[in-house]
Amino acid sequence: MSDNGCGFPAPGLNSFLFKPLFTVGGFEFNKVMLLALVTTALVVTFFALAFGKAKVVPGKMQLIAEAGYDFVRRGIVYETLGKREGEKYVPLMVSLFFFIWIMNIWSVIPLAQFPVSSLIAFPMVLALIVYVTWVALTFKKHGFVGFFKNVTGYDKSLGAVLPLVMVIEFFSNLLVRPFTHAVRLFANMFAGHLMLVMFTVASWYLMNSYMIPAAGVSFVMTMAMICFELFVQAVQAYVFVLLACSYIQGALAEHH
Repeated sequence: MSDNGCGFPAPGLNSFLFKPLFTVGGFEFNKVMLLALVTTALVVTFFALAFGKAKVVPGKMQLIAEAGYDFVRRGIVYETLGKREGEKYVPLMVSLFFFIWIMNIWSVIPLAQFPVSSLIAFPMVLALIVYVTWVALTFKKHGFVGFFKNVTGYDKSLGAVLPLVMVIEFFSNLLVRPFTHAVRLFANMFAGHLMLVMFTVASWYLMNSYMIPAAGVSFVMTMAMICFELFVQAVQAYVFVLLACSYIQGALAEHH
């Protein structure tokens, strides 16, 4: 019986906690870390095999890899940064896109059944990579004074409200931006996983009661949620990389 007395094991934060698979020197290695490592290995291995011995007439693996690479390069990077400025950032953005996408897609894979990015630590690290890149590029492009003007939205034409705008822009760019960049990905995957768990558990619970017809409805909703999650997972990877490109574009642009 659950704590509410109805017997339904309602999902909650316990769905995001995992016992360590093993411990080394006080460091606990759990299922989520394993999925993150497998994700890294899959992405690296796939592109290494696809482009390691690239052919003029591509095979199936190379063709798929080129399609994915081209989607990010032309559909996100070039559209945001332009071909000349954007080309050097394509490898980073392709890596981010596929790493995030595969991390997300684990939630609908049997046995794994957990999106790695639904734990805030992983989106925060990825957002930090983008943040450090953005800050470094802004310093390199504009110097210290230019960096200050860039992150504060300095525009003397604003007149008396300029100090207020500068304070708001400063905190927005240096503190709020990396936080919202990470939370957007985390919150969507957290909520999606919680909904999937709820409908899956509800289907199982209803199947073991007198409400079998309701179990069928719950199962249909579970299938619908899985299809919807597959869409959301790709969209979240796209949005994360799109925002990363827009931040880099801001770093390269001239200040007001």
